[in-house]
Amino acid sequence: QVQLVESGGGLVQAGGSLRLSCAASGRTYSGYDMGWFRQAPGKEREFVAAIRRSDYRTYYADSVKGRFTISRDNAKITVYLQMNSLKPEDTAVYYCAARNGAFTVVVGTIDYWGKGTLVTVSS
Repeated sequence: QVQLVESGGGLVQAGGSLRLSCAASGRTYSGYDMGWFRQAPGKEREFVAAIRRSDYRTYYADSVKGRFTISRDNAKITVYLQMNSLKPEDTAVYYCAARNGAFTVVVGTIDYWGKGTLVTVSS
């Protein structure tokens, strides 16, 4: 069992930055691929970024490439999402996700979810 708790969301102006954190608990955390999804009002949840447990390789949605960076610290049992050059269209609830196996962008394949943290980007 893995529990995920997100933090770091808030209100920021366009062009600004935020760093989201996801604190994980559960003794098998290091064995999970981790990632972030987001869900804007009236839209479906979508993949944002992922990081593999084996080699820390990262993956990004095209919409955030070059602006967002995902990282993980197994010693602190935390995953981060550094978000730079934020745009109003990045406004959404951001969810931390964990999967016991190769991470996918399909919402239905995720094993564990956090409750989410709201990011609002004003124009």
